[in-house]
Amino acid sequence: MTAVKDPHRFLNLALDMGEELMSCGAEVNRVEDTIARMGMAFGAVNMNVFVITTSIVVTMQLSDDESLTLTRRITNPGTIDFRKLSRINNVSRQYCQGEIAAEDLEDEFKKAIDPTTKPIRMYLGSALAAFAFAIFFGGRVWDGLVAAAFGLLICAFQREFSGKAPNLIIYNIVTSFIVGLGVCFLAKFIPGLNLDKILIGDIMLLVPGVAMTNAIKDILVGDTVSGTMRLVETIMWAGALAGGFMAAFWIVW
Repeated sequence: MTAVKDPHRFLNLALDMGEELMSCGAEVNRVEDTIARMGMAFGAVNMNVFVITTSIVVTMQLSDDESLTLTRRITNPGTIDFRKLSRINNVSRQYCQGEIAAEDLEDEFKKAIDPTTKPIRMYLGSALAAFAFAIFFGGRVWDGLVAAAFGLLICAFQREFSGKAPNLIIYNIVTSFIVGLGVCFLAKFIPGLNLDKILIGDIMLLVPGVAMTNAIKDILVGDTVSGTMRLVETIMWAGALAGGFMAAFWIVW
């Protein structure tokens, strides 16, 4: 067992959990609330937590009037993973309710962030989503199958390169450009394929819908700075997607 009784170590672990929540797609308010509640459960008399999309700042005041402050720079954009988010939330709730002892907290957190989703499920999910969107927006079965094939390529890019790209803007431009080139070439040389329906099916896999929703929610609940930053980011990500697909279309056609 790994004991978490030292306040410095506990605060580091709380920031680790907050960073993981942000990378999974949690809204700012949830991250702030989780860290604050855990600190109070640890024995702090006051918790001041400030979170934006790229930074977490926490000051924990203890009963002996000692105050600890830690800052964490968030550089990993992460990917949306609601299963991991739910597991981390469950660990934090169980700790706050006394169901998990302090000495077990770190071990439980490590179990929560272990990947459990098999790669084959992610690939099948991406292919099925691309197929369904292409059909939903008016495409035919062949359009859906082509979109599904490129959905597999998008999933491979997400698994292998999204964390290695300098930022999500560069990643979205490169991914959308490569996928756009492939789709445009197929549509040009294979009669009967609906280029627009296939592109829509694949674009939907890359649109930052959850991030944009969280941005609006952050603004509505009063986290204006974080919400505005996230909203600007998502607009730039969407613009990068459009730019990549449009560049591919102009080159081929």
